[in-house]
Amino acid sequence: QVQFVESGGGWVQPGGSLRLSCAASGSAISTYHMTWYRQAPGKQRGLVARITRIGTTNYADSVKGRFTISRDNAQNTVFLQMDNLKPEDTAVYYCAREFQLGIRLGDWGQGTQVTVSS
Repeated sequence: QVQFVESGGGWVQPGGSLRLSCAASGSAISTYHMTWYRQAPGKQRGLVARITRIGTTNYADSVKGRFTISRDNAQNTVFLQMDNLKPEDTAVYYCAREFQLGIRLGDWGQGTQVTVSS
């Protein structure tokens, strides 16, 4: 069973930056496409970014040019660099894996809270 532990969230002022980490255990992430999702209060969880097995990336329109997803298969960890943060980025962020594109596998982790406010 693959488990993920998300970390790196916190409070930051608008325009600030955070770097989230997702450490995996139980299986090698090199097997999977990896994703970051987020869920804001009162809203549905949505896809933020994806990085495929071969390193191709794609992003939600709302974060393009500000967020960067990366992976370190040797560390079995996925990262989300978030720059120029906005209040609307406030959410709990989760990572997840896909074996086939668009088909999420497994249970959610505990997530990491990101709060952007002045």
